[in-house]
Amino acid sequence: MTDAQLIDGKVFAARLRNTIADTVNWLGSEHNLVPGLAVLMVGDDPASQIYTRNKAKQSTAAGMTSLHEQLPTETSQVAVLKKIEALNNDLSINGILVQLPLPDQMDSDIVIDTIAPTKDVDGFHLLNAGRLVTGRNGLTPCTPQGCLILLKETLGDLEGANAVIVGRSNIVGKPIAQLLLRENCTVTVAHSRTRNLAELCRRADILVAAVGRPEMIRGGWIRPGAAVIDVGINRIVGPDNTTRLVGDVAFSEAVQIAGAITPVPGGVGPMTVACLLANCVRVTCQQHGLPEPELWPAT
Repeated sequence: MTDAQLIDGKVFAARLRNTIADTVNWLGSEHNLVPGLAVLMVGDDPASQIYTRNKAKQSTAAGMTSLHEQLPTETSQVAVLKKIEALNNDLSINGILVQLPLPDQMDSDIVIDTIAPTKDVDGFHLLNAGRLVTGRNGLTPCTPQGCLILLKETLGDLEGANAVIVGRSNIVGKPIAQLLLRENCTVTVAHSRTRNLAELCRRADILVAAVGRPEMIRGGWIRPGAAVIDVGINRIVGPDNTTRLVGDVAFSEAVQIAGAITPVPGGVGPMTVACLLANCVRVTCQQHGLPEPELWPAT
């Protein structure tokens, strides 16, 4: 058996960013609008710093304005909510993102739900989450949207596919389940405590790993020819004390069995940021009564 097809998220993300840049240019030339994205970070988590810098860099590269504000770890929740309210009322800011995780003194649900739903480019607000569950139009979380694009571009029509999602978070597991249901997949949501998990995974035509455990999904858990989307990003320390990034899937085993698989890094990650920029362009158009552009061609 030959190795699986690699699903290169960097290639797909570059295509999406090019379309976004063209749309931003059109908004500026035809409507004198420049989408504005505000990223608010509390604390000094190293991974979050990398993520927020990357988001700011890519939004600027696409021709958007970027506001990146980092607050001290000890900042009170009240102070953060005031910052968000100010951004809600700032007409130059179209999209707002609060980088997770937040410090222990804060309630993430309260913070996220303070963001205006029309500016919630992460798609985590209770109203947008409810719209997704009920099949209505709303802002979709970026990582699940990126996963769906990769699957449709790789497999084409997903109708009837048996999809197993390992992970039940509000950020990835639950939203990707809803998106795959919209595509007429048969969806099972599993997790680390699911009985006979390996056997369940072996039934999947589409396997999405989003459980947050390094290399938990072994090669023997994968049905030959299945499409595997590995959302996990885990930093592990090797015997020589060097660190490397691995996913939730044991890649070296899985690549010999799957039909297609995303690498880590370079798979889902680049699509997450690209879909964030796409959401910011979408909300800019919505806020100004403009038709939403088609940022990704239908397959």
